[in-house]
Amino acid sequence: MKVADLPRLIRAACDGEATLVIKNARIVNVFTNEIIEGDIAVNGDTIIGVGSFDCGNVYDARGAYVAPGFIDAHVHIESSMVTPASFASVIVPTGTTTIIADPHEIANVAGIWGIRAIYKLTYDLPMTVYFMLPSCVPATPFENSGAELTAEDLEVFVIKRKSRVLGLAEVMDYNSVINCTEDMTNKLSLFFNRPIDGHAPLLSGRDLNAYCLAGPHTDHECSNAPEMKEKLRCGMNVLIRMGSAANGVSEMFDCIVREHLPTDGICFCTDDKHIETILREGHINHIVNEAVRHGIPPVEAIRMATINTARAFSIPRLGAIAPGYRADMIVFDDLEDIRPTTVFTSGEEYDPHKTWPVPIIPKDVYGSVHCAPMGRGELRLRVQNPMPVIHTVDNQLVTRLEYRDVPADADGDFIPGYGLDKLAVIERHHATGNIGLGIVSGLGIHDGAIASTVAHDSHNIVVAGDNDADMITAVETLKDCGGGYCIVSHGVVLASLPLPIAGLMTDAPVEEVLKRQRALLDAARYLGAGSESDPLVLLSFLALPVIPEVRLTDKGLFDVVNARFISETKHG
Repeated sequence: MKVADLPRLIRAACDGEATLVIKNARIVNVFTNEIIEGDIAVNGDTIIGVGSFDCGNVYDARGAYVAPGFIDAHVHIESSMVTPASFASVIVPTGTTTIIADPHEIANVAGIWGIRAIYKLTYDLPMTVYFMLPSCVPATPFENSGAELTAEDLEVFVIKRKSRVLGLAEVMDYNSVINCTEDMTNKLSLFFNRPIDGHAPLLSGRDLNAYCLAGPHTDHECSNAPEMKEKLRCGMNVLIRMGSAANGVSEMFDCIVREHLPTDGICFCTDDKHIETILREGHINHIVNEAVRHGIPPVEAIRMATINTARAFSIPRLGAIAPGYRADMIVFDDLEDIRPTTVFTSGEEYDPHKTWPVPIIPKDVYGSVHCAPMGRGELRLRVQNPMPVIHTVDNQLVTRLEYRDVPADADGDFIPGYGLDKLAVIERHHATGNIGLGIVSGLGIHDGAIASTVAHDSHNIVVAGDNDADMITAVETLKDCGGGYCIVSHGVVLASLPLPIAGLMTDAPVEEVLKRQRALLDAARYLGAGSESDPLVLLSFLALPVIPEVRLTDKGLFDVVNARFISETKHG
């Protein structure tokens, strides 16, 4: 809806002049928690009324439910590994018609050019894409990324007229917030009184008070009910996340039902979810259905996926079926298991067979893998027992720091086995030669290695395995194809997915990406990984030094809780 259309739409509402009428609908009203039987009148991209209407263009809902289109409160398009147009073709049929995207993945690789590329690629799609600008590029000072963005770099997007930029994206470096570093303060000031996303896993007490005071008003990192309640009490909007790896939300849903918590400040997001998982489970509709299965009333769950999100991010005229709201709607038959049969976006019925123009992808986001030469000896990890170990937690992104006596060979070097794998993070942006080495439990890799240039958030190469030869082969394969995922066993590449766009995405057809992704998951399981959660997503987060308790970067093994290195990198 444009301001210039206001007089025309007012007259259309008075006269009942519609370009589309959805008749015989059971309409979900998110303002009153009611189901109302009636018709929905649409003129262009705007709803002009609910009641009794007729026009030449009628969609007969035949008694089905009609609800507002779902909104993903926080998502990284790049994590789908496909272009925005392909991503839309996967999520719109599930009922997601709007996403709030944070392009910090591609920004960490290609800087301002990466943001411009993803912004350009989201024009003229069958879904609406809003943006939160990356706050932490790099995420922390404890790693090397491909770029560095200051408040001055971001300002050009803020002052742009008709911008789809809403605010500042997830502020992961909460230490910089609390310590009032100049760069972080400048960014927070640039978005003062505008939406600012938080990212503060397990932050509590006075530190959380200071963090909220600084401006972050959402958080998608809650991992238990007490954390969720403390952040709600601070006035934060909690974004309950169900992606490919972070699925531990049952405790929070159960708490909401058991304690009758108000849900006005709760929204839903996926953050990182592979298209294979979306096609198997669903997208935001999957979270809505999960909430209902835990006892949250269906209309209340729909509110959490629609109007709550629009209000949390100050998006007017979105998230409801009411006069003046954007005509994004989904039609479905079962309130307790939402599977849309028809989706309307901006007043038009979504056609899965329609092709959408794809802008030319800028050359600046290709050719992003620049590694120093590496030999087998550079992965040697000297043992001084007890050794620090990254212990992964099933269905969670958090890890635990443990100290164990680990096996060593005659030269004193770590021998993987007994549930322990070697982990390496290799700097791939500036060919510095930095290699961080560590030990990880819970991946379960046997006779092989898994490697990826998707390694949040600086996206260096992360590789895990039980022998150096396969780890090196996997890394060399990624260098040759410009980035992506690769699984190797006994020197043979079992599966790969080239991601030449910033080492994060591909413009290959969705069907080909799915085929390769499934082959990767099958190969991972063949090596013993992936019994509880997606091992590709889990591996990609082991390098992110903002999620407790311990991570590995190209600079070394990092204790997130105490913000210090446990062991420094052996190169660089």
